[in-house]
Amino acid sequence: MKQLHKQSSLNQNQQIPTYAAKPAKPQARPSSASSSPSFLRAAAGYLLREQRLLFVLAGAVIASTFFLLHPYYHSSTSGLQPSDHLAHRLLPTFRHPSSASSFGGGDATIGGSGKRVPVGLKKPSKRVVVTGGAGFVGSHLVDKLLARGDSVIVIDNFFTGRKENVVHHFGNPRFELIRHDVVEPILLEVDEIYHLACPASPVHYNKDDSFCFIDCFKFLTIEYKTNVMGTLNMLGLAKRIGARFLLTSTSEVYGDPLEHPQKETYWGHVNPIGVRSCYDEGKRTAETLTMDYHRGAEVEVRIARIFNTYGPRMCLDDGRVVSNFVAQALRKEPMTVYGDGKQTRSFQYVSDLVLNHVLVPFIFTIDLIYPFIFELPERTSDDRYMKICQVDGLVALMEGEHMGPFNLGNPGEFTMLELAEVVKEVVDPSATIEFRPNTADDPHMRKPDISKAKEQLNWEPKVTLREGLPRMVTDFSKRILSAEK
Repeated sequence: MKQLHKQSSLNQNQQIPTYAAKPAKPQARPSSASSSPSFLRAAAGYLLREQRLLFVLAGAVIASTFFLLHPYYHSSTSGLQPSDHLAHRLLPTFRHPSSASSFGGGDATIGGSGKRVPVGLKKPSKRVVVTGGAGFVGSHLVDKLLARGDSVIVIDNFFTGRKENVVHHFGNPRFELIRHDVVEPILLEVDEIYHLACPASPVHYNKDDSFCFIDCFKFLTIEYKTNVMGTLNMLGLAKRIGARFLLTSTSEVYGDPLEHPQKETYWGHVNPIGVRSCYDEGKRTAETLTMDYHRGAEVEVRIARIFNTYGPRMCLDDGRVVSNFVAQALRKEPMTVYGDGKQTRSFQYVSDLVLNHVLVPFIFTIDLIYPFIFELPERTSDDRYMKICQVDGLVALMEGEHMGPFNLGNPGEFTMLELAEVVKEVVDPSATIEFRPNTADDPHMRKPDISKAKEQLNWEPKVTLREGLPRMVTDFSKRILSAEK
């Protein structure tokens, strides 16, 4: 026992040696200045070995080509128009079998509902309502909206609109047509509202005119109700669903102007009790309501003041001076000039209002990178080839940041006698002119100042009267001949 006790004592008193680990010497890290060149040399060597760089470049070219050529949507229900699509400047040789209907010929339409656009340029589609969409300007706007991929609802009571203007869209699943008078409320879910509905035929201002085919008081009542009640209903709809609202007003808000040319800041010179007042004051009231809804209800609004517009799909006998002259000359009738014919007007072709050309910076990149792949055509006089990015006069206003009002018109100014001479040159050199007493409150001068639209919308008209008039004559000739048969 003693021996065990001594042994345990010895074990307790024995100290176990410990050894501390020596601190490791810090390794010197290579400086970034010395590592960067070595990394770049290694990367460059890797790319240059075994033709890797060549394969990378070839892959980039193939991928970029696919990006440009692959369509995100192709509709087989209606014609493709070269002037409708971004890809047609890159692929000028592509033609759809029905592409003959364009401004230069065929049915004289602006665009079909099919489209072919590079994937990277695709914008989110919208649901849009166009009141008066079966009318002259409205139907061309519908063509453009469908062509860019939007879903469009047309509201029209066909008082002056025609189904023939939109019948080519009947098979398109993104197109809807509702026969409805905007004087009555309607409930829809849309993103944007283009309010174009309004009859504006001057023949109804004078009940003694031979072209007057309905009771003039009834017409004027409908016109005023559409301008006031129709605008109120559409503004109420925009407020309810949070849609952006665009009002197509008119140069008539300036009346018989004392300022020439007319700027948007000019308040006008209008007779409030004249025979034309239902239209002039109706549009002025519509502008007032539009701005009141913007200030009071925070509705996003846009206002366009459209000057004299002409082109295919105009009513043959609506009393407007261009359609009057063309229809009369084609029918071998004297062209009617009211007054001394020295009144001036400015005429814009419908493509300048609905289709216009704006360049975006991305396009120049395409032109620089791919000139060896595609043969890029220059813009032709018939506007069949547009720049890659087409932006409407009205659509540019709707999608821009400025509410307006904006003058949209062609500043080229003509007297009525000068217009008659141009029509004679285009239609029939033997056509004659017949003078009649002037109508009441007929403006003596009309010319837009479009400086604001140029600066803020990057918009200006391109088609001259002598370029656009033959296209309108082609359309009128077909319709007049078919009516006579």
